[in-house]
Amino acid sequence: MENISDLLHWRYATKRMTGAKIPDEKISRVLDAAHLAPSGIGLQPYEIIVISDPEVKKKILPIAMNQTQIIESSHLLVFAVWDEYTNERIDKVFDYLILQQKKNMDAYSSQRNFAKSYFGKMSLEENFHHAAKQANIALGLSIVAAAYEKIDSTPMEGFDPVALDEFLNLSAKGLRSSMLLALGYRDPINDWNLKLEKVRKPMEEFVTYL
Repeated sequence: MENISDLLHWRYATKRMTGAKIPDEKISRVLDAAHLAPSGIGLQPYEIIVISDPEVKKKILPIAMNQTQIIESSHLLVFAVWDEYTNERIDKVFDYLILQQKKNMDAYSSQRNFAKSYFGKMSLEENFHHAAKQANIALGLSIVAAAYEKIDSTPMEGFDPVALDEFLNLSAKGLRSSMLLALGYRDPINDWNLKLEKVRKPMEEFVTYL
């Protein structure tokens, strides 16, 4: 079995994909990795919209700067985050946690109250940016899980979030799009990025030991 370093050297930001379908069980494992991602106070303030319908992807293409991965991918994941940390949302998370763990209703009361107080002091835009950072943890784990499954991936921030939110009617669910993740299989003939050496800044400029 390859180690995680080998997998991350194998993956790259895929620019052209073949359109071949990813098996459902592999997609499920990628989504499971995202589902198990850690998040602040365990709130998981985001959802993932999974798009495989070619017609839907065609309509998203101009919203995402006509990047070909949108339509050449097998699946397009939209990471959509809470637009606000409401008391109702926080209560729902802790009520479900208590139910699943069969705890007394007073369990986690301090964490529940802290969450309401902490996020209640934030503006809506601060709420959104906090939730987006949490979703990015799940995005990162999705990329690693995809590499483990030998699935190519391209995280994408180049899109019009207002237009995408309107197209997907995300506001009806109190959500805002934060990132896209195209999943598919690389096109070795037409993908110019595959032929380039992967370059990162020198490790001594990246890591500081104290």
